[in-house]
Amino acid sequence: MDWSMTSPDSSSPLLAAFENQDEVFASAFSILLEAIAERAFPGASIAITHRGRTVALKALGHFTYKAGAPSFSQSLAEDGDFASEVRPSTLFDLASLTKVVATTPMAMLLYERGLLDLDAPVGAVVPEFISDAGKDPRRRDVTLRMLLAHSSGLPAYEKLFLKTPTHDELLHAAFTTPLTADPGTRDEYSDIGFIILGIALDRLGDESLDRFCQREVFSPLAMTSTTFNPPLEIRKQIPPTCEDRSFRNRIIQGEVQDENASVLGGVAAHAGLFSTAGDLATFAHCMLNGGNPILRPETVSLFTRRESAPTATSRALGWDTPSSPSQSGRYFSPQSFGHLGYTGNSLWIDPARRLSIALLTNRTWPDCSNQAIKQVRPRFHDAIIEALNLV
Repeated sequence: MDWSMTSPDSSSPLLAAFENQDEVFASAFSILLEAIAERAFPGASIAITHRGRTVALKALGHFTYKAGAPSFSQSLAEDGDFASEVRPSTLFDLASLTKVVATTPMAMLLYERGLLDLDAPVGAVVPEFISDAGKDPRRRDVTLRMLLAHSSGLPAYEKLFLKTPTHDELLHAAFTTPLTADPGTRDEYSDIGFIILGIALDRLGDESLDRFCQREVFSPLAMTSTTFNPPLEIRKQIPPTCEDRSFRNRIIQGEVQDENASVLGGVAAHAGLFSTAGDLATFAHCMLNGGNPILRPETVSLFTRRESAPTATSRALGWDTPSSPSQSGRYFSPQSFGHLGYTGNSLWIDPARRLSIALLTNRTWPDCSNQAIKQVRPRFHDAIIEALNLV
C-alpha cells in the first residue's frame, strides 16, 4: 500500500487504520519478538502513526520473562500479576519521556502565554539556585533555555536520593548541585537541570506540573490513560520495572522507577509519568499537526528545532534530534525530534514524513543492567520506515 496517497486533512482526529499491521510490519514486529526471546526486554507496546492514521497498535510479550512471580522477595510479589500479557492498553513507566510529554508542553504553553521568558535567568524564578552564587558566579548566567536545552553546565545525574530522604531536602540538593562546566558551553543531558526547571514552571504557572498537564494537555487531547502516580488499584496491571534491592527494597510496579522522582512523591519534571502507546500516538499526532488543538505551530517549531549552541549539540528545547548514529535509526529526517526513556521507552516524530513511532518496554526488568535495546531500537525504526516505503 502507498500510505502517502491516503492523507486526511491535517485537522482531522487520529484515525485507526491498523487492520493490516501484521502483514505490513511483519519484519519490524519480528525484530521485537526476537529481542524478547533474547531477553532484551520482557514485553513491548507499539503505536505508529502516518499521515493522520494509526497504522499500527501492537503489544508483544509479557510483564516479566517467566510465568509467575519473580524470584526476589516472593512475599512482596504475591499481589502482582507478573505473568500477564502486555496489551495495547497497558500502562508503562515513561521515565524521561516525562520531559517531552509533560514538562516541555507545560513550558510551551507558559511561553505562549507570556509567562515564560526562555532567556530569563533561573535565579530570577528559583532564587535558591543562586543563593550560594558568591561561590560560583557562573550560576547567575544559567537561563531557563539552558535547562531545556541541557546546556546549563549542571551534571548529568546525581544520586540525590541516597542523602536526601525528603522532598524538600532533595530539592535543596538539586538547587545547590555544583556546575561542572561553564553555562552554554557544553551539551550534557541533565536530570538535575530538569528537576530545577520543573520547580521554575510550577512557580511561573502557579500550579503543579501534574495538575497543569492534566487540565491543559492530557484532557484536551483525550489522553485518558496518562497520569502521574497511577491509582493503587491498577498498579498490578502495569509491568514491573525493577527489583530494587538497594533503596526501596521492593519490586517496583506501578510506581516510578527513578529514585529521585520517588523521593519527590512521584511527580517530577524529569520522570514520573505513566502512559500507553496509544496515548503517545495521540500526543504525537498533535505535534505533527502543529500543536493543534493546544499549541500554536510557531511554538512547536521553536521548541523542536535544534539549538545552534553549544557547538554540535543535538538538543532542541526539551526534545532531542537525530544525531549520527541515532537511536531513531538511519532514516528520520533532520526535521525530526524525539526522546528516550531510561526504562526502555522512546518516541520519535518526523514532520517531513508525517510519521511517529512510540515504543514502550520495561527493559529495566529485573535489574536495569540490560542495554540490548540500544541495538534493537534503530533496527526497529528502520524496518518501519522501509515497510512504509518512506526510504
